[in-house]
Amino acid sequence: MLKTGIEGKQEITVTAENTAKAMGSGTLDVFATPAMIALMEETSWRSIAPFLEEGEGTVGTELAVKHVSATPVGMKVRCESRLQEVDGRRLVFQVSAYDEAGLIGEGSHERFIVKNEKFQAKADGKKEK
Repeated sequence: MLKTGIEGKQEITVTAENTAKAMGSGTLDVFATPAMIALMEETSWRSIAPFLEEGEGTVGTELAVKHVSATPVGMKVRCESRLQEVDGRRLVFQVSAYDEAGLIGEGSHERFIVKNEKFQAKADGKKEK
């Protein structure tokens, strides 16, 4: 059963592949905002995955985050998530990311619990229209 307070943590190292230059979100060799957002989403869904029923997953529906500090290649980035709200199938997480010098990003992230097969079939059905 999902309850508020579930926490997640992940750590990665900034590499050339997840820089703004490589991801097309800028021209500098610093941790890309899209990479930070992906890390926040992944940390969130992984934290609650063990509590879902067979055949269920989650999809991201909303993000409101600030990227407040740049992180160079070679530094580690730690992401933390905390489930703040459970409203039926709607889940709201508080997310934050830190490098070895301190806070680099924070905000909120919303996900919805879905039945994986049904959701995929509906998405795939768009190709037929």
